[in-house]
Amino acid sequence: MGKRPGQCYRECDRPPFMRHRYIHRRPASRIVNFDMGNPGGNFEVQMSLIGLERCQIRHQALEAARITANRQLTKRAGRMNFHLRIRVKPYQFLRENKMISGAGADRVQDGMRKAWGKVIGSAARIKPNQAIVTVRVNRQYISAGMEALKKAAPKMPTPCKIVFDKIDPDLKRKMGYGT
Repeated sequence: MGKRPGQCYRECDRPPFMRHRYIHRRPASRIVNFDMGNPGGNFEVQMSLIGLERCQIRHQALEAARITANRQLTKRAGRMNFHLRIRVKPYQFLRENKMISGAGADRVQDGMRKAWGKVIGSAARIKPNQAIVTVRVNRQYISAGMEALKKAAPKMPTPCKIVFDKIDPDLKRKMGYGT
């Protein structure tokens, strides 16, 4: 039986639950690495992918966005010319009350309302206008960073926008943003 679609877990409709002592078989997070590229580098521009709505992002979606952005930046900028960081951590446990499916299953099992269920994954809860992914680059790779964040945005269950967090004042004047 396959996993339920991500839209089943998008809403923050239950209270947060992060207590480890009640979870006996905790699934491993799919996120391999939270920092990619050159974390110790000194970069001029910092841009972030911002989630516009309150929601839960499953760890599979975060990993898909990380892979996409990392591949795009490595291809266009090179491994030492950027720093990519996933800013949210999947601490929220997702539970599912498994039901029998198939022909005639409705007569066999009715299920219980608000059942506890088993843990099937984890998710990160975000607030409106919270940074999800941050990229730091130098001025010649701004377009590569923007493209990487644009490709990562469709993997998220919320509408996203790209915001410049930090930009060099000289670069700001050259780009026409004033002071």
